[in-house]
Amino acid sequence: MRHRTGFTVIELLFVVVIFAAASIIFFVQKNNIEVTARDTQRKTAINAMYLSLEEVYFKKHGSYPRELSKDTLPSVDEALFTDPNGIKLGQTTVTVNDTKYPVASNYRYEATNCTEDVCKSYTLRTTLENEDDFVKKNR
Repeated sequence: MRHRTGFTVIELLFVVVIFAAASIIFFVQKNNIEVTARDTQRKTAINAMYLSLEEVYFKKHGSYPRELSKDTLPSVDEALFTDPNGIKLGQTTVTVNDTKYPVASNYRYEATNCTEDVCKSYTLRTTLENEDDFVKKNR
């Protein structure tokens, strides 16, 4: 009598199912981690702008600017004005192959109670993927 070695079809199928389940779990968790990282990046940027507005700009000028940029908030790292999608705060269009397309940044600065370029209040906000909008208002 001959003795055969190897795996049965059932054993191979079981291993494939286990690997498939593990792969699905891995990719779902990987996506959740990436979403959380992007949300954290958005919150960090808004907090940096907020603190700079309150602790640097307002203390120096006694008011808030009409628009935010690297020029109005030089104490904030320029990279923080760009959202995780690569769109800068206040950017409204992007040009691709000489064609302009409308875009909207995840970061929004809404100055209120303004007279020319001097504003008394503002709202900073960003859209998050896992939570409600993250909002900061002047003190």
